[in-house]
Order: sequence, then C-alpha cells, then structure tokens
Amino acid sequence: MSVRRRVWKTKSGESRAAWVVAYADQAGTQRIATFAKKRDAEAYEAQVQTEVRAGVHTAVGASITVTEAAEGWLRRVELEGRERITVNTYRGHVVLHIAPRLGHERLARLTAPRIEAFRDDLLRALSRPMARKVLITLKAILRDAMRRGTVAQNVATSVRIDSNKRHQPKLEVGRDIPTPDEIRRIVQAATDRWRPLLVVAAFTGLRASELRGLHWDDVNLKRGELRVRQRADCYLAIGKPKSRAGERTIPLGPFVINTLRAWKLACPRSERELVFPTNSGRISHHKSIIRSALIPAQLAASVVTVNGRAKYPGLHALRHFYASWCINRKVDGGLELPAKVVQARLGHSSIVMTLDTYGHLFPRGDDGAELAAAERALGLQAT
Repeated sequence: MSVRRRVWKTKSGESRAAWVVAYADQAGTQRIATFAKKRDAEAYEAQVQTEVRAGVHTAVGASITVTEAAEGWLRRVELEGRERITVNTYRGHVVLHIAPRLGHERLARLTAPRIEAFRDDLLRALSRPMARKVLITLKAILRDAMRRGTVAQNVATSVRIDSNKRHQPKLEVGRDIPTPDEIRRIVQAATDRWRPLLVVAAFTGLRASELRGLHWDDVNLKRGELRVRQRADCYLAIGKPKSRAGERTIPLGPFVINTLRAWKLACPRSERELVFPTNSGRISHHKSIIRSALIPAQLAASVVTVNGRAKYPGLHALRHFYASWCINRKVDGGLELPAKVVQARLGHSSIVMTLDTYGHLFPRGDDGAELAAAERALGLQAT
C-alpha cells in the first residue's frame, strides 16, 4: 500500500496534480483511489488498512454515493412509519444541505477529515441548531449504510456539533412564561368559542398537536382526568403522540372540568368527536388557533409588548406556564410536584429533558434560614 503524488499535463498544457492511494483489497485485487488533498489520501490509506485486515473493505469504485445512501435511508424511515412531517424534514436536510456538499461523493471515499470540513461548512452557513440536526441526519444515513453493508464504517461518528446550551437563556417568568395574573386575564378575556381550549392548554400542559387531536372519549369528566393518546400533525393527520412517554393521563381541576362540561354542550359536532374542532367539525390548523384564539385573547387582556403586540406568540407559552405551576411551591399558588411527576405530566421522554428546561424553576432548599438552622443543629455558632 502506498500514497504517492501524481502530476500530469492536460491537452491545453496545464499542470495538474493528485494524490493516489494504491493498495490490494482483501481479495488481492489491485485498487487505486485518487484525492485532491494529501491529508485525505493519508486518512483513506489508514482507513483501508484497517478495513482490509478486518475483511470489510469496500472499494471506491464499488461504493454507492452519499445521495444514493440517503435515498435508501429515507425509504427505510418511511417504511418504519415515521410521520410525514418527520420524513419531509429529513428529506429537506438531504436535498438542501447534504446532497449539495457531499451527494456526489462515494461512501468509501469519505474520511473523518472530510466530514470535519463538512461540519465546519454547515456552521458557517447555518445556525448551530440546524447544523447540528443536519449532521445528525448524515450520521443516521451512514449508520444505515453500514447495516446494509455498503460502507465499512461510519466516519462521522466522532464528529460533533455541541448544542452550546450555555449561551441559551433560561426560560423566564414574564418573558417566556406567562405569570399567573397574565393567565387569569387571558382566560377571562378569551371569547366563549376559544376559552375552553386556552383553559385546557394552560392547566394540562398539552402540546398544540395534542390539543388539536384530543378526542372526547379521552376526557373523563366524572373521574376528572384526561388521557393523551393521539395528536394531529401539521398535515391534519391523526397519529400517535411524539413518544411513548407522550401517552399519559393528566388530572383535571374543578375549574377545567366545569369549563369542559359546558363546552361539550356547545362544541361543534365532528365525525372524529374532537374536543376542539373547527366550526365545520374538522381538525383545527395550528396557525388558525394562534390567530383566532391566543393572540386576540392577549390583546383583549392587554398582555402585550411595548409595541402593542401579543406578548406570547405561541401556545407553547401556556405549556411552559403549566410546567411552572406544577413546580411552584404551594405557598406561591403552585402544586409543588416532584420533578419525576412533572416529567410524566408533560410527557417528556426523559427526566433530563424536564430538568434541562425547567430545573432552574424548582424551589431552592439552601436558603439562609435553612442553612443557619442546619449549622445550629451541629452546635456551630457564628462569631
């Protein structure tokens, strides 16, 4: 096996150069691979040596392209029954960001340095969160290619884009999370048509898709509980919640029960027996709810910015309020629930997600009075 520089002249007399890796694969067949940069050639040589020893090497000439691998992976994702919006999101990553940069390259030619350069290019062109999502999609494509045997290893495994959460501001009450007084005013100012939806959103923490897909069979007013078993996506298709943890039961307070009991009599009829359908009984559009319910209620309640616009642009603010209400101390008007219970109520797939998002809102147990009492219990006195 060798790496050498090849220099030649074109018909027009121009000098050209490339780095050539010459080697024999595990079957003894002589192979060559050509690279524009020496570092890529050396990285490929090291990769080939490992793969040939393991008997899993795929020559560049016999390898499929990144675009071909991506299409195979997308077909697999569709066959697994992933939601249409999820598949379209992945396809957007491929079409807009992966294929233009790597699509023509063969899997066997990819190296870790090449993926590092791809990562850097993404960070220059996209926001950090979007660049991270695209890189994750590429890793999934290469993992699938490994399963199919069209590439020996995932050279993107060690390439990372950290989420850089230290620069993300924590959710703040009054800025990201409505205050209890703001919620009271919003609910009171809402029209009869939309008040029930806003009440349920604020006092159950359901996601917008879960509100839009909520079925009357899943609302038990006698037992005072609500089950989340389905959701409506942006294409108005009913499906399962985002994760297994999304399927949950949430207790309802008297105010919510009475609101829903009255709403059930006035609710537009629908074939799906939806709790919050359109006036014609169809699945509500997310944007329509924002435009018709959330924003007008805030404007009527004077919950606005200095520019006179609605202070909270999305329904997720009401979910944040519910989380903070579950967390707040009872003396402050909250439920003071343990973090694990809050996780279950919100339908988070892990406690890490709950604590990363809302951990700073949990009551602190190390205030001065408690520390002083603990010191006195140890017989320590301030001097």
